Amino acid sequence: MTDQYFSEQPTSPSDPLGFRLEIGGVALDLTTDSGVFSRGRLDKGTRVLLENAPDPVERGDVLDLGCGYGPIALWIAAQRPAVTVWAVDVNDRALDLVRANAAAAGLTNVRACRPDEVPGDLRFAELWSNPPIRSGKAALHELLLRWLPRVDGSSYLVVSKNLGSDSLARWLGEQGHPATRLSSHAGFRVLGVT
Repeated sequence: MTDQYFSEQPTSPSDPLGFRLEIGGVALDLTTDSGVFSRGRLDKGTRVLLENAPDPVERGDVLDLGCGYGPIALWIAAQRPAVTVWAVDVNDRALDLVRANAAAAGLTNVRACRPDEVPGDLRFAELWSNPPIRSGKAALHELLLRWLPRVDGSSYLVVSKNLGSDSLARWLGEQGHPATRLSSHAGFRVLGVT
């Protein structure tokens, strides 16, 4: 069986590959790797999220849920030095990449960790995510129900229309987390969740 980006310990051989992220006046040289989502590039969904979501908050703690190698977390951290960005993932290789990418960019306001390493009483000003849709509906729902109640402000999710963005928005509303479509671009929806 091949690795999935939501594998805790990828077994595929490490094969680092860098690229340059440039969005909204932020330019970052990032390293990606095999066994981690979107090796060697910024995936289309994350680009749509970063280009179409509202500006990140100026202060507080922000959660990047399912951070991968860290494009969302690092992009927010580069713009908002007074924000602490919690880059959370289950994939250890991804977390190592976030740490290395943050160090290379001189970003000291990023905390890369596994879900259980986040302090239990920590509240977030915002949540940003290109959630792991391919982990399955049950796992995705469990993930969102664990983290959305810890957000005092808004949450921004990007989901492909073809992978169920509209049904996810309906489900979120049924769970008491109303979701509004903020943008629709290149087959992706940016959802704002309250």
